[in-house]
Amino acid sequence: MDSLTQITLGAAVGEVVLGKKLGNRAMMWGAVAGTIPDLDVVANFFMDDMGALAFHRGISHSILFAVVMPWIVGWLVWRLYESDYYKSLPHKISTSLFAAMFLVFAFGIFNMIFKIASGSFNLVAIGISVIGFGWLMSRVWQNYIRTALEPVKITYKEWVLFFFWTIFTHPLLDCFTTYGTQLFEPFSDYRVSFDNISVADPLYTIWHIVFLVAAMFLVKTNNRRRTFVWLGLGISGVYMLFTIFNKSRINDIFEQSLQKQEITYSRFMTSPSILNNILWSGVAESDSSYYYAMYSILDKKKEIPEFIEIKKNHEFLDGHENDRTVKILKWFTNGYYNVLDNGDGTYQMNDLRFGSSNGNFDNPKNYIFKFKLVNENGEFIGYDMGKPSQDEEFDLTPLFDRIKGI
Repeated sequence: MDSLTQITLGAAVGEVVLGKKLGNRAMMWGAVAGTIPDLDVVANFFMDDMGALAFHRGISHSILFAVVMPWIVGWLVWRLYESDYYKSLPHKISTSLFAAMFLVFAFGIFNMIFKIASGSFNLVAIGISVIGFGWLMSRVWQNYIRTALEPVKITYKEWVLFFFWTIFTHPLLDCFTTYGTQLFEPFSDYRVSFDNISVADPLYTIWHIVFLVAAMFLVKTNNRRRTFVWLGLGISGVYMLFTIFNKSRINDIFEQSLQKQEITYSRFMTSPSILNNILWSGVAESDSSYYYAMYSILDKKKEIPEFIEIKKNHEFLDGHENDRTVKILKWFTNGYYNVLDNGDGTYQMNDLRFGSSNGNFDNPKNYIFKFKLVNENGEFIGYDMGKPSQDEEFDLTPLFDRIKGI
């Protein structure tokens, strides 16, 4: 899931585990722990595109990492509070600066969601971010920097359990997305992906934010704090169950439509489009083609009127099956990929699980996940082409219009 969701989930879990003893600091430490697995993105600075692609959501998102890391982080935080250094002004200032940077990052993600949805930044969202940042930092000033902190009496074992749950829930949540999570690293590179929720879905995240903010106003001994946080977790959990049920229904519609149109296929998959669980895409594989379609739960008919045929063109990779880049991309796409000839001696390999920005495939730039293959000394070297810029006709408007149904 997106970083904002992982931050809020970590904060909610942190409050549930140690909120009565730590108060709002449990949310803070939970939010920090909820982002630790995603620090694997630093690999982008030290690895090539393919190495970083394979590394993300790898060992840092594994069960082993969630078991081992809490012993290390838990000890560091335990020593911090045992030493009483956390009460000193230098520590308070440095922690506050870190909190400020953390909030800027979180609100930045919040605004980017609106930008992706509408194509431009939203003034209301920016206003909420500025007011929210100011209010939160004022509370940090009043209730943290200017306040004599109470002694923290939490055992090393309690810290270990705290960081286990706040870290482990991160990869568990990621398993429900299409991107997939290597839960069993380093023993297996199998990517667990249930494909039932988008990597960013406001209807899952918003409840955590609302009830966490409500809980922050209450003293740590007030039982309503836990009630609020559990409400947020509960409503988000119910929504997650809805997405699973919704996927089952969507799968039935796609399967029946494929059979009705007499399309022979070996397998198919479905996944929701970005920021919602209403509009879904599905791709079915045959011997030489893929068949792609979109369906909105608001469509009048419970069937797919037409599938788009996408030629595999896997023959462009003949002789390069064992190239490192090709092997990584086949694994990453779970075999749902096609290849385009750029006409200049290079090729474009596209991940069809994520479809295109507007539901069409007539422009190679419209693919969401695409990679450039360059033949260097007889071997394909791959480069992540990234998401298209606005001048490359990356327009989500057709996608959101399609949500309304046909």
